[in-house]
Amino acid sequence: MLLEDSTRAADDSASGGNAESPSQSASIDATNVEALDAYSRAVVGAVDAVGPAVVSVYVGGDADDAQRARGGAGSGVVVTPDGYVLTNEHVVQQAQTVRVAFVDGRSAPAVVVGRDPSTDLAVLRAHTTGLPHASLLDAPPRVGQLVVAVGNPLGFESTVSAGVVSALGRSLRSRHGRLIEGIVQHTAALNPGNSGGPLVDSRGRVVGVNTAIIAMAQGIGFAVPATTAQWVLTEVLTQGRVRRAYLGISGRDRPLDRRLVRALGLPLMRAVEVMGRDAEGPASRSDLRPGDLIVAVNEVPVDGIDALYRLVSRSPFGTPITLQVVRRTQSLRMELTPQELG
Repeated sequence: MLLEDSTRAADDSASGGNAESPSQSASIDATNVEALDAYSRAVVGAVDAVGPAVVSVYVGGDADDAQRARGGAGSGVVVTPDGYVLTNEHVVQQAQTVRVAFVDGRSAPAVVVGRDPSTDLAVLRAHTTGLPHASLLDAPPRVGQLVVAVGNPLGFESTVSAGVVSALGRSLRSRHGRLIEGIVQHTAALNPGNSGGPLVDSRGRVVGVNTAIIAMAQGIGFAVPATTAQWVLTEVLTQGRVRRAYLGISGRDRPLDRRLVRALGLPLMRAVEVMGRDAEGPASRSDLRPGDLIVAVNEVPVDGIDALYRLVSRSPFGTPITLQVVRRTQSLRMELTPQELG
């Protein structure tokens, strides 16, 4: 940018045009430097806040020099002072015991206390207390906002990369074949070993748990949203495992036409579009069809896929729920009975 400005000013002078005065150039340079400083301060502040809570996760042995050289299994983030750690389910896989290493050089054994392949999340408990920990943001991030990824890619501990939120409500298929809904897409650089590490906002609050990249692509990373991670953590700590009901559909966020919202008196401007149905799921035994727009569950408005799955997942198994559905220009109500996700 500065090179282009200098070249343009020289060209203007040579052609007799109105080149910027030295005072104007100095003002522009000061503005650019100040913008850079503000960006740098935001990233540094985020790293200072969350960095001490980021751990390396090692499976199948001690966190010794040999394992560090191989990059371990992945990353994690401490979310309580008594040692509960969030990471990816695919990082720990079938292991029951792992070891976590902290940025101050300490390491501690840990046990896997809960797994949720449907969201690619796992909860560990490190055998230590008084740990620095991160907080989970209880609201979705905004598209375009600054985010920072901290993790241990390829064995390089405490690596920082920054980017922006590119999109919300993406879907990814887990290793077990189920769709993970509500994914946050971002541009912070990720590499193998970043899995399970936090994606944070400028205040160091966790907005997502990094989970995947697309091979050969640049600037496309994915994270499970913090709202989902908080729910999984709560389920594990209160129930001992994640128990969820499901409808047997795949869906995506869909904005609603203003005219349709006014005509039907809908409570929100967004809904969930049904993209498909599981052959053996509850939805397959109902009149719910691909293309239908789900706008409410038991009279509670639904503004996106994350909200829908949160509501349904917490519904009692075997108890019917009522969906408000928009089909073309009609508002319909239909009853489904969620089943426990096996």
